[in-house]
Amino acid sequence: MRIAEAIDRSVGPGIAHATDPRTVAVDLTGRNVIDALNRIEDLRVVPDNAAVVVIDEASGTIVMGANVRVSTVAIAQGNLTVKVTETPMVSQPGPFATGTTTTAPRTSIQVNASQDKRLGILQGNVTLGDLVSGLNALGIGPRDMITILQAIKAAGALQADLKVR
Repeated sequence: MRIAEAIDRSVGPGIAHATDPRTVAVDLTGRNVIDALNRIEDLRVVPDNAAVVVIDEASGTIVMGANVRVSTVAIAQGNLTVKVTETPMVSQPGPFATGTTTTAPRTSIQVNASQDKRLGILQGNVTLGDLVSGLNALGIGPRDMITILQAIKAAGALQADLKVR
């Protein structure tokens, strides 16, 4: 709904409406489509609660909110490899059933410490908390975890503000 409201403020009232939690329909009938799309492309929409990760490098403390997400990314540091991937999964109704075909993301995390060749995989929606739990299970210390989080942010895969103190 926030996206639809932002489009209406920028392009004109009644142009956009949210059809479901992931989709916004835009009606550009009678408008300059190129100009409207240019305006829509540059819009900024503020989420409900800003996702933030706070790192205190001096003490090795990491504090994060529950809504911090990680996009597809792969990281190698020393003997540790972290890979987060997202694969779309198609959900289709059976024959003669009502409903529509939809696509849902299937996300997994793989953590590999080459010392023991251990591999931990988390299926489903991946939060930063899931990733940190997996790293903790492998015995990754706070200093290495801080470096990994900074690299994830630099790669654009950390869907949160990163505040380093």
